[in-house]
This record gives sequence, C-alpha cells and structure tokens, in this order.
Amino acid sequence: MENEKLVVGLDIGTTKICAIIGRKNEFGKLEVLGMGKAVSDGVIRGIVTNIDKTVNAIQKAVHDASEMADVNIGEVIVGIAGQHIRSAVHHGSIIRNTKDDEITVEDVRRLSNDMENIVVPPGNTIIHVMPQDYTVDYEDGIKDPVGMSGARLEADFHIITAQTTAINNINRCVKRSNLTSKDLILEPLASSLSVLSDLDKEAGVCLVDIGGGTTDIAIFYENIIRHTAVIPFGGNIITMDIKEGCMVMQNQAELLKTKFGKAIAEDANPNEIVSIPGLRNRPPKEISIKNLASIIEARMEEIIEMVQSEIVASGMYKKLAGGIVLTGGGSQLQGVSQLFEYMTGLDTRIGYPNEHLGRTVLEEVKSPMYATTVGLVLAGFKALDDREDVYRQRQDHGIAKVKEGKAVRVALPGKDIFASIRDRLKDFIMDDIEEDNNY
Repeated sequence: MENEKLVVGLDIGTTKICAIIGRKNEFGKLEVLGMGKAVSDGVIRGIVTNIDKTVNAIQKAVHDASEMADVNIGEVIVGIAGQHIRSAVHHGSIIRNTKDDEITVEDVRRLSNDMENIVVPPGNTIIHVMPQDYTVDYEDGIKDPVGMSGARLEADFHIITAQTTAINNINRCVKRSNLTSKDLILEPLASSLSVLSDLDKEAGVCLVDIGGGTTDIAIFYENIIRHTAVIPFGGNIITMDIKEGCMVMQNQAELLKTKFGKAIAEDANPNEIVSIPGLRNRPPKEISIKNLASIIEARMEEIIEMVQSEIVASGMYKKLAGGIVLTGGGSQLQGVSQLFEYMTGLDTRIGYPNEHLGRTVLEEVKSPMYATTVGLVLAGFKALDDREDVYRQRQDHGIAKVKEGKAVRVALPGKDIFASIRDRLKDFIMDDIEEDNNY
C-alpha cells in the first residue's frame, strides 16, 4: 500500500469532524479504506471558536481513520465554510508577446496568477480562482483557449474569498494535530464533486448542502461554477427552535428532530404524540408531532427563502434544468425535498455521495452526511490528475517543432535559461555556416 496514492479528506464541521481515507481502484472509482469521526464542540457555524476542543476532535477522527485503514496520516485536504465566505466575478486579461504562436498552458496560468493579486477587502484571503469563459482577441465563449492563436487573452473568473483569521485558525488546528494541510477547499465545491455528475452541471443545477451550522450553495451551468454562497443557518438552528418551542433538553430536541421530525406540518398526524422522559422527579413530557412539524416547517421555510433569493440573485433561476440537489445531514429530514419543490418551483432530489464510489465495506459513508468529506477526497485526486495533465501538456509543448525543414528547440518551463540561450546561439551559427557554404 506504500506505492498507492492515498488521499485524506478532513471535514471540520459544526456538528462533527470527519476524516476519510480513500484510493482509486482499477476502474477509477473511489474506495474508502478508513473513516473516523468525532463530536465537534469547538466549531460554530463553520468557524473554529475553541482551538483545543477542535484539535482533540481532529486527532480522534484521524486516529480512528488511520487505525481502520492501517496507514499513517500526514497530509489532509481540509474543507472550509462559514458565513464569512464571499464570492464575486472579476475580469482579467493579458497581452501576449506574439499573435503567431499558439496560446500555451503557461499563458492561462499567468492569467490565473494575475487574478490572485487583485485587491480584496481587508482581512480576507482568496482561496479559489476559477475561470469561466475565455475570450481570445475579443472572440468570447471559449472554454479552452490552449492551442489557439491570439494576442489578447481574457477571462471571467469566479473569485472566492474567506476571512484570513478563520483560515489561520483552521491551519493552526491542523498543525497542532501533527498534520499538514495540503489544500483548502470550499465545502460546497467538495460536495458537488461527490453528488453531482457532469450532466447535472451541464444542464444547470443548484447544490444545497444543509449542514449543522450553515447551508452552503453552489450553482453550476454549462459545466461552469456560476455562484456560491453560505447561509448562516442549518440543522442546529432547527434543534434550538425545538428546544425552546417544546421546552426540552438539547439532546432531546435533536432526537425529536431526527426520529420524528417532518418538514411539512400537513403530513403530520395531529393525534400522534411522543412521550419523552421528564427531568428529575418530574413526569414524562408529551410532545405533539403536529406541533413539532410546525416548528420545523417555519424554520425550513426561512432557509428555503434565503436559498431562493441566492438563486434569483445569481441570474440562473430560469436556467436550472437540473433543479435543486439537496445533501448534507439536514437533507435527511422527512419531506424537505417536497417543501423545496413547493416553495421554489424547481425539481428537487436528495444527492447521495455514491456517484464516484466503488465497493466499500463502510455503507455509512454513502449517507448525505458525508458528502463533503467524500468530496474532499475526490478533490485531492482531481488535483493530482490536474497536475499530471499540466505536466503532460508542458512536455508536449517542449517537444522540438519542425519549421521550414529545421528543428527548432523550445525551452521547457524550469529548464536552465542559459542552456536555452546556448542552444539558440548554436542554431544561429549553424544557419550562418550553411548560408556561407551555399555561396
């Protein structure tokens, strides 16, 4: 197993911290080798509020996953969320030296790197720069400009920023857990890798990840990310409403939500009653399932209205042929997909992270609760594949090209610049000798 490529995803969530170790099988599917989870007491709405508690939970989750897979974990792909996440579309352009040569991977990378230097609000850091449509010499709508000829290269970029202190706190927790953060991924983007297909993204789809502290949104159209947002409400706010509305303990409210909760009050039987243990020397408390559903429905309607406003603000409402895909722990609430359909008018289904999963002994990992963690592992493998593609493309552009019957050397990025100059001088000298011999 030492020679195999293994990726570890670490989801630092509000309700749980989960670590998953995975590898790709011979069919390109993800095999989960180990999983560990721990209760998250030091994270509120995606933001680390207690370093020590978060470190302890990370160590427990990573240790359990490591024991199950029988491997040592050193590097992890970490997810980030929270109401501090912001996204915007920016336009960038570069002027190339010549319009005769074809556009290379390096030109595209230079354009992307320029966008990482744009001015962002104080206290924020860019975490993702994702290209949308390219424009070559004012010809727009280009998906991949590599290989084309042109002097001016432009593109629209979806820029995602996060609070610098939130990033630093996550990195500090990972480092104190004796781990190295290989990459930081926005959680709805990770979830989209595990529950959405390319066909969904091409048709137009809105992913809604209902977590414990936040509800994350990612909208795709024509295989391009169009909008991202984080709503600071999730499953925990529903639990708090039940706690106050039914006057019960926090753990009892959570059990009421998961075992008997319904998102649509009309579906609840008004004669159905559930009895829960009372406090010390107190009689048991009876809770009406109808009243419980009314409390849940009121809060879910508020969350759905916020999701709807984000979809409308993105300008993609009438382009979502794929409708809405719900995932995360909150998507398991009974009747939630029907409520989304009724309020938004869009087709809605539950997204399970089995789109890219192979055979696994851990059936639990196929639950929507683990969509983000599975997606983080997939994001790690996607990054490996992208690096290999870039290296391969660089190699292809470094092969000698034939021009007018003579070999013209092309210097690869990273090659000794003096060796490149020496080769070019040698070509010029040989050309002069040939011309002299012709006379």
